[in-house]
Amino acid sequence: MPKMKTNSSAKKRFTITGSGKIKRKHAFKSHILTKKATKRKRNLTYATLVDKTDLNNVKIMLAMK
Repeated sequence: MPKMKTNSSAKKRFTITGSGKIKRKHAFKSHILTKKATKRKRNLTYATLVDKTDLNNVKIMLAMK
């Protein structure tokens, strides 16, 4: 059976932590920032973990599963 290919867009967007969790960035931080509150923009800066409901799909895209 051939190797599974990693989804090219997924490998640019997700990183795997040392403990095996998948890290992601927040959306809505690239443009149209004038109408967004400073607090909202600041909170979008930091990375977070992928939710458990999306974890299986992301793992398939990263060829981890």
